[in-house]
Amino acid sequence: MIKRLQIVALCLCLAAPMSLMAQSERDEVDSEISAVSLFVNGPRVHITGAEGQVLEVYNLTGVKVSTTRIDSNDKSLTLNLQRGCYILKVGNVVRKISIR
Repeated sequence: MIKRLQIVALCLCLAAPMSLMAQSERDEVDSEISAVSLFVNGPRVHITGAEGQVLEVYNLTGVKVSTTRIDSNDKSLTLNLQRGCYILKVGNVVRKISIR
């Protein structure tokens, strides 16, 4: 009986829709505290409302791999990163991305 419940639970988890790749979609994260918007499309990042702030890129172990100062209110840049998952942080906005 327990095995049947485990199998049913596993099937329900696998059937649930999930979005695993931030790079295949154009995602926007808005913070109510901050007016910073972060759009991610593959290795391209578009940041608005963050003039004078710093974009920090971390790998999944928490090591900072890149720091870029945002010099305009509407900034686009290409991240020069290897394949993998990363965490982007601008002010109070944090975004998890995957580079393939």
